[in-house]
Amino acid sequence: MADLPATFADIIAAKQRISKYLHKTPVFTSSTADELSGKQLFFKADSLQKTGSFKARGALNAILAAKERNPSLSGIVTHSSGNHGQAVAWASRCVGLPSFVVVPKTAAANKKAAIQAYGAHLIECEPNPAARSETCERLRQEKQLEFIPPYDHPDVIAGQGTAALELLDEVNDLDAILVPTSGGGLISGIAIAAKFIRPSIKVFAVSPKGKMLEDCLRSGERLWPEPSQYLNTIADGIQLQSVGHVTFPILLQLAEKEVFEMSDDEIIQGMRFVFQRMKLVIEAAAGASAAAALSEKMRSMDSSLRKVGVILCGGNTDIDRLPW
Repeated sequence: MADLPATFADIIAAKQRISKYLHKTPVFTSSTADELSGKQLFFKADSLQKTGSFKARGALNAILAAKERNPSLSGIVTHSSGNHGQAVAWASRCVGLPSFVVVPKTAAANKKAAIQAYGAHLIECEPNPAARSETCERLRQEKQLEFIPPYDHPDVIAGQGTAALELLDEVNDLDAILVPTSGGGLISGIAIAAKFIRPSIKVFAVSPKGKMLEDCLRSGERLWPEPSQYLNTIADGIQLQSVGHVTFPILLQLAEKEVFEMSDDEIIQGMRFVFQRMKLVIEAAAGASAAAALSEKMRSMDSSLRKVGVILCGGNTDIDRLPW
């Protein structure tokens, strides 16, 4: 694994840095899910993590590392569709720093409320990636803040990789892991850690329809339109069409070229299954990985893939507006 922006050693260091602040989230099984998929499924419930998603791992690691490098750090700024913003707000509060979170006006109300409840300054912008980046950069310069991006940062990637350390510590003979994928920070960290521990493991991206990730991975090129766009999907946590410039080379090297692209109807059914049969509250992005695990594509996969990890990435769904 040459020339990666984050290494297995970075992920181990991240675990040591952040573990005292975070939950070691549980792994759940379901005999019904196993029957439906034809596999043994192991659901890593980062929906039960601090702030309700895996994002707390990367945000906290990046902020703690930044403070180690610069003890006089004046504050943190980021942009987010919701979960990363909550994580940055919470992590900043943990270390006593002010935070500023830029979100699109269309972000879920429950996520915006949570960001403010953690003490961050909430700034709304137009619902496109360019507006998010421009607003964030203006704030960074005006207030001399440290920018913690949602995915394209080695410390963020290393923090997210700690989820794989926990999962493989509990189930050390997994054959594959399904990972909901937006900008690619989570799947990058998981792939680095998992491939180091178990080189034969397969790491599959899960996305909404239209992401084009499989085409990009197979061609080895960034085929996405610029500037980056949002997909029209119920899964707001994975609505970004392109992955990051830091994360894409990691996925080219370590992730499978085959991508599970799920429709909104499939994502909703995945959510419903986890709500009804596993009694866990998850958001649509996590519903995507559950749907992938229960899909015909999974059932038809090579029989050598017997044990499959499923990342339930977040639980920040608006329970007053469930999609069914």
